[in-house]
Amino acid sequence: MRVHFGWPVAGLAVALAAGGVWTIQRTAEAPAAREPGQPNRLAREQSSYLQQHAHNPVDWYPWGEEAFARARRENKPIFLSVGYSTCHWCHVMERESFSDPAIAALLNQHFVSIKVDREERPDVDQVYMNYVQATTGGGGWPMSVFLTPELQPFFGGTYFPPESRHGRPGFGQLLERVRQQWGTNREAILSSAGGAADFLKGLSDPGAGGELEIEEKLLDATFRWYAQAYDPEQGGFGRAPKFPRPVNLKFLLRYHARTGEEQALEMAAHTLRRMAGGGMHDHLGGGFHRYSTDDRWFLPHFEKMLYDQAQLAVSYLEAYQLTGDPSLAQTARGILEYVLRDLTGPEGGFHSAEDADSALHHERPDEHAEGAFYVWSWGEIEKLLGEDAALFGRVYGVKEEGNVSHDPFGEFGGNNVLYAAAGVEEAARELDLTVAEVRERLERSRAVLFEARRLRPRPLLDDKVLTAWNGLMISAFARGHRVLDEPRYGEAARRAAELVAARLYHAESKTLKRRFRKGSVGIDGFADDYAFYVQGLLDLYEGTLEGRWLLLALDLTETQNRLFRDSRSGAFFSTSGKDPSILTRVREDYDGAEPSPASVAALNLLRLAQMTNREQWRSMAEQAIRAVEGRLVGSPQAMPQMMVAADFLLAKPKQVLIAGEAGAADTEAILREVQRRFLPRKVVLLADGGPVQQRLREGLEILDSLRRIDSKATAYVCEDYVCQLPTNDPAVVARLLGEGSRQGK
Repeated sequence: MRVHFGWPVAGLAVALAAGGVWTIQRTAEAPAAREPGQPNRLAREQSSYLQQHAHNPVDWYPWGEEAFARARRENKPIFLSVGYSTCHWCHVMERESFSDPAIAALLNQHFVSIKVDREERPDVDQVYMNYVQATTGGGGWPMSVFLTPELQPFFGGTYFPPESRHGRPGFGQLLERVRQQWGTNREAILSSAGGAADFLKGLSDPGAGGELEIEEKLLDATFRWYAQAYDPEQGGFGRAPKFPRPVNLKFLLRYHARTGEEQALEMAAHTLRRMAGGGMHDHLGGGFHRYSTDDRWFLPHFEKMLYDQAQLAVSYLEAYQLTGDPSLAQTARGILEYVLRDLTGPEGGFHSAEDADSALHHERPDEHAEGAFYVWSWGEIEKLLGEDAALFGRVYGVKEEGNVSHDPFGEFGGNNVLYAAAGVEEAARELDLTVAEVRERLERSRAVLFEARRLRPRPLLDDKVLTAWNGLMISAFARGHRVLDEPRYGEAARRAAELVAARLYHAESKTLKRRFRKGSVGIDGFADDYAFYVQGLLDLYEGTLEGRWLLLALDLTETQNRLFRDSRSGAFFSTSGKDPSILTRVREDYDGAEPSPASVAALNLLRLAQMTNREQWRSMAEQAIRAVEGRLVGSPQAMPQMMVAADFLLAKPKQVLIAGEAGAADTEAILREVQRRFLPRKVVLLADGGPVQQRLREGLEILDSLRRIDSKATAYVCEDYVCQLPTNDPAVVARLLGEGSRQGK
């Protein structure tokens, strides 16, 4: 979508295209540039991204009233820069422009400069990203936006080089031109900015609620879109660059479970296998890089994000449940082991990300390159592996001259990105070895290279703990615990849930904070913090039957509904609307790299409605789905997670009620049988007479009637709480549930 707001946007663009020179005019209002090494205000911030800019000569402010008041007082435009700590082009712009004393002087003289971490403040990011996407047709980070002192945008873009190149205006020229226009055409700029603000507010108006008829044909239309966009050779949907977007796979697996459509399962499973074979997958350390720059999952953008690991782990686990393919389970296990090893803090919280860039040498820490930690020259491979080098090189595509053929920025010359170039059986035939020999030698080689890689300078770790992303990862570990029968994963989920509950949850107000880092807690939680954490709590409860997690999920859902739900339309806003500095309450109606909080909240409400027998929450979920009627009808593939909620709404979910004791061996035997299967439309409840049963008693009197048979944990498999004959035999439980899975025990 491209929207024009009037002359200032077009006029600035034309002026910039014409080129020109810029000069620095000093005033007494602000320092020209800071002394080298002198910290600016960002040094006091907890965000690791803001701290990366704490020694810039730019007179940075964090988002807040101090900066706004100065802009109003001095009648200066605001330069807003938004990014995150592991963003490659954010690093580039920081080195090229924000560390340049001349550019810093221009910013300090004529602008009030604000730096924002998009991961901590998605509310700020979403508002101005909507503007940039509307006016330029694209977006990304770093995001660079010019605002009036009243925080209304009038010009924006993403990365700007220090001098004009590759069709992009030089940042210095841009600053000088904006300064000139602010001085000579301010009224026109203010008028355009006012129109932009009105447009942004209109985007967030949810209207009066939709009249959408939620039917199976919505699911069918979504599937048809994926079938048409599918890449049958490489997997995935569309062309380069390819992003994992696990919500696509989540929908397809559920569509297969609903309809038996084999193509849906094949598209999801083939995509997952191709991704696992590509260079986007870390074949030595586990986990996945952010996305593939090509269409075959080969050359990645090398940052590793927690939210990708969490969602992809679940996708691989679910596909394993449906196919029984052990390679999918192995990939899931690799993701979870990577997070345990490299992204888990001492208190159990999960860190946010690892950078794409790292130093080339310990001795020269200022020389960075993207992917330096991950790529290999043939000489290194040969030296480290000796006689196993040829085998390893054949399987993982290593070439003497390097295997990156398209290298526009000259970053990978002579180096190799590891990917699955040949299968184990193929390599065994070619080299006249047994499959067992090949597997053993490859495992040994991977271990050698992994240890050698550990000695390299590591990418920067963003060690902040975000409630939302921890919620996603709690789900992954809770699911991994049961599907892979690995208690360590259950303990990892429990520790993270406890950290959030202890550090980021306020019991009296039943509210969440968003960020924890180095003992410091800050920022009121957004809708995704509530929705994603509640999802994690529900998965943890169903995986452990520990009642405290369900009780906390109930409390937080009530708070979420109060803070973020629009009673008129049933839509969920991403923000509470309490911060006056945010131009408009944003609604996120796109399931992208992260699912929309509204989509996750809708599914949570449906699950909880089944657990509590509260029709009101089912109705709220239905209203939330109808509130995005335009998206679901016009572009159903835009919200696959909301389609997952619609699938649950249209189903007759099973209720598995277990009369027993949490953690007891007989209860565990039944629970393992339930949770090893792909049963996306079921809920699990424990009847033990404890606090959960007492709280749910009003809506679920049935829990009081459940009894153990022969003093053993007993399962009641029900639909609409009409239950079949109880059993304490796990094999009978399996028969009552239906196969639901091709995976063996």
